[in-house]
Amino acid sequence: MKQLALITGASSGIGKALAYEAAAQQIDLILVARNGSKLIEAKIELERRFGISVDVIVKDLSNPEAAKDLYQEITSKGLQVNMLVNNAGVGLYGEFVDTPLETELSMIDLNVSSLVVLTKLFAIDMKKRGEGRIMNVASLLSYLPFPYYSVYSATKAFVLAFTETVGAELEGTGVIVTSICPGPVDTNFTTAEMLGTNAYKTNKPVEASFVAKVAIRHLLHGKGNKVIGFNNWFISNLPRVTPDSIMVKIKKSLASQVKQKE
Repeated sequence: MKQLALITGASSGIGKALAYEAAAQQIDLILVARNGSKLIEAKIELERRFGISVDVIVKDLSNPEAAKDLYQEITSKGLQVNMLVNNAGVGLYGEFVDTPLETELSMIDLNVSSLVVLTKLFAIDMKKRGEGRIMNVASLLSYLPFPYYSVYSATKAFVLAFTETVGAELEGTGVIVTSICPGPVDTNFTTAEMLGTNAYKTNKPVEASFVAKVAIRHLLHGKGNKVIGFNNWFISNLPRVTPDSIMVKIKKSLASQVKQKE
């Protein structure tokens, strides 16, 4: 029986790259995002190029009710999801006291609430069947919460902790729950302000296709969490060997804008 993967946030960036990498492995797909026209373009190209079957569903997962609707729509079609990739997410850079509250609450709903909804609903089905894989997209900031990314960092720390604990609960059931932690990636996620920080100057963004290649291999064969790239792995381990007082200063410096020479 052919495998079927559900990928959220699949119209651009890492999600689109994940779709292409999974299609290259002859995995049928359900692609979900808000942008229907981009999803249709991806469907046509993926089916033509790889000879797989692609369903597209337009949903705005910043509303957790949409995540429940998505599950119902998929099950009502009789589709059996073997692999779930919770990739949809947004970020925000700026001082917490200045950033829009509604934007941050919407971010929490997308990055956390809808991810929890989809993980729970599909994990229940997978556990009953005794097989399935779920991969959640976390971040380097899951390990290294940065100033000026306060809410985003917190959501990704949640994703990492949530994945680890649910994975432990489901161990031995045939359901494997994993996560990936990319660092900077060259996508539309990255704003001009983010690009102007010391972090992006010292840790250059990588191509989404590179992240996707590592991620799909981890989805199919890996366990636990995977930090993508040696630099990011090294950075993620800095808090283990660096005093907190020094680590806070390092993170604030990295998250700050590059000072222009006069």
